[in-house]
Amino acid sequence: MSAASAPASGDVLQGIRVLELGNFITGPYAGLMLADLGADVIKVERPEGDPFRAFRDGQYSPNFVAFNRNKRSVRLDLGSAAGRDALLRLVDTADVLIENFRPGVMDRMGLGWETLRARRPQLVYCAIGGFLPGSRHEGQPAFDTIGQALSGMLDTFLDPSDPQVRGPTISDQLAGMYACQGILGALFARQASGRGRLVEVNMIEASMSFMPDFFASYTRDGTRMQSTTRASYSHSLAFECADGARIGLQLSSPPKFWEGLVRAVDMPELRDDPRFATRGARIANFEALSGLLRERFRTRPREHWLAALRAADVPHAPVLTVPDILDDPEFAAAGSFHELHHPEMGPVRALSRPIRYDGQRPPSRYPPPTLGEQTASILAEAGLSEQEIAAARGPTA
Repeated sequence: MSAASAPASGDVLQGIRVLELGNFITGPYAGLMLADLGADVIKVERPEGDPFRAFRDGQYSPNFVAFNRNKRSVRLDLGSAAGRDALLRLVDTADVLIENFRPGVMDRMGLGWETLRARRPQLVYCAIGGFLPGSRHEGQPAFDTIGQALSGMLDTFLDPSDPQVRGPTISDQLAGMYACQGILGALFARQASGRGRLVEVNMIEASMSFMPDFFASYTRDGTRMQSTTRASYSHSLAFECADGARIGLQLSSPPKFWEGLVRAVDMPELRDDPRFATRGARIANFEALSGLLRERFRTRPREHWLAALRAADVPHAPVLTVPDILDDPEFAAAGSFHELHHPEMGPVRALSRPIRYDGQRPPSRYPPPTLGEQTASILAEAGLSEQEIAAARGPTA
């Protein structure tokens, strides 16, 4: 699709067809990002479906729903000749193929990059791996925590005295995001060359790329950034207030924010304390400063501190929970969520994509699909007969 023919709406990838052979998060997240931009994403699933479907039992888990809106599902048994032939017929109509299988799986099925490039030279083929090419770990199963651990990211999150994995998946989404970036670059280059590209991304380097300052800190001055190092450098703080509500703030480096905080908490003695007299001193004595402020914030409810920090122009925010956000009228007014309805699975409240073009952010076209929901219609469009479709989709569970 040429730049001149691109749609004026927010669906900037309208006309681009993507085959997503993805499981769990990395491949599906790349597909989700492309789907949210208007691409026609066909999720190609094994007869038993993406394992994320049954992550919390059933076949429509919240985890699956989170990463698979705006897609259509085709069920194919790629272990059979009929299933592989059906995929090749779909490749004939596709612009992009995404897969996050272990290395060698696609080649063993006769569906690897060299085979598909020979069949459709304009295809952009994106392979998302868990490990570095040629790694001693290659071929092992890879999930988010593995990516965080091998990239150095997990080391920066863990409490040395009580190492526990916390928070959302990160390496998975980063691999998907960089895959999407690579695909978009390949599609842009294809406009001039007419040729597709092999796009390769792995979780380890995607995660490393997301924290360049951590590597630069070590290579430039030998500083090994740990779980609280970034917070001390950026003066990032979080406190519980008298009412149990929490607040977060970040002073960064401008002196005016430090001065504003001293005024907001009414602790002029901090300004005169040699431990906190300079930015360098505050970094060196960050734990002591945090302790003093922690006690101070416990003396008043959050609303008091929000007003005081706002008046002093200190960067701050209440720490919101997911239920807080879903009930907040500000997010509703911004259109941060939209409602979908699946005829079988019922209502789905979906996040809106975070990107607007010319102020436009169209809602999703499809709710997350049930397994193989559009198999018959999509394969019929590709010219397969009813008998071929039945053979390609594999045995019914």
